[in-house]
Amino acid sequence: MSAAVRSWNGLPQAAHAQQLALHARDAVLPSVAGSLLAHGNGRSYGDVCLNDGASLLMTRGLDRFISFDRASGVLRCEAGVLLGEILTLALPQGWFLPVTPGTRHVTVGGAIANDVHGKNHHVAGSFGHHVRAFELLRSDGSRMLCGPQQQPQWFAATVGGLGLTGCIVWAELQLMPVANAYMLVEEQRFTGLERFWELNGAAERDMPYTVAWIDCLARQPRGIFSSACHAPPQQALPLYRHVHRCMSVTPPVSLVNGPSLRAFNALYYHRPLPASPSLRHHGSFFYPLDGVRDWNRIYGRHGFYQYQCVLPPASSHDGIAAILARIAASGQGSFLAVLKTFGTRPAPGMLSFARPGATLALDFPNRGADSLRLFASLDAIVAQAGGALYPAKDARMPASLFRAGFPAWQAFSAFVDPQFSSSFWRRVNP
Repeated sequence: MSAAVRSWNGLPQAAHAQQLALHARDAVLPSVAGSLLAHGNGRSYGDVCLNDGASLLMTRGLDRFISFDRASGVLRCEAGVLLGEILTLALPQGWFLPVTPGTRHVTVGGAIANDVHGKNHHVAGSFGHHVRAFELLRSDGSRMLCGPQQQPQWFAATVGGLGLTGCIVWAELQLMPVANAYMLVEEQRFTGLERFWELNGAAERDMPYTVAWIDCLARQPRGIFSSACHAPPQQALPLYRHVHRCMSVTPPVSLVNGPSLRAFNALYYHRPLPASPSLRHHGSFFYPLDGVRDWNRIYGRHGFYQYQCVLPPASSHDGIAAILARIAASGQGSFLAVLKTFGTRPAPGMLSFARPGATLALDFPNRGADSLRLFASLDAIVAQAGGALYPAKDARMPASLFRAGFPAWQAFSAFVDPQFSSSFWRRVNP
């Protein structure tokens, strides 16, 4: 077995037969015994990026830009290019990612395979909505040019398809124009979920980016609601200095525990808020955790779980309240607790996660059986509400919940490359 490859949360453990690097987009796929899975920068949580006992195709070497039209914002690049690398190239020329997740350290291929979403889903949809085309390399050696109008079924299967339809070797994206690298941000403290729904409904009518941080241990849910837009042209912009921090060691136990969590949440909730709107660099708004290298180590050697669900509009108010009440009662909270709503734009992928409703994402230290019992109780709430869990953030979802949340899974199965598989796919298709 080759050296261990872990997902970002360190769970579950996996031993891969081999890691095979792919550096050229015109190369053929290697011949392997058993199954194969493309692996980008390893920022997925759980086992969607793992292939325990089999082979990984390491695609970070596909890191070249192919073309960039500075007039139209159309960019073509290889699948191993990071979103942050796109920003380094395009932002000084007035272009930005139309959709971005909470980290810039994600490959383009990974963003497509998980159909990532951001804080602006209610206006921009998910990442897949801005993919104009990509080339899909299959294990039989065939290459397929896919897009919304060209091979649309394969496009829909691959966007959000968890890397199972083959290897994306390059993609063409439509970027969005911006005036500068800054955001205009408004922040408001709130107490009670009803106040969140009021703030969110009003903000979504005017602002393209909306999100709330939640204190999930408070007796009554409370948090800070943020809304933002890209800043218009400014006569002068503040100097931005990126401060590099690093979690250089992995502690033997999680530094996130009851006392530290309550203290952090109280301090964060009561922190002074800047006058609104405030001018803020896009990095601190979109990617606050990227400011701490290897921040995942804070959870210790046992790793952590992320639990992200989406509940449909009709059940989201009661369902989110029930989930937060269950978490608060358990004492197993999270300082990374994010609540936002998705818009109504139809999903581009057969297995896309983002859909109309509300999504709640939380990180939990791995406490073994206690964590699993809590998640089982949360699963019951999600299932009763008709919701779903996000495969890209999952390490233990039962097969029944996956199939209920993604009813197109059987139709999708027809597009899975016969030599591609993952630990996640085998877990939800025993």
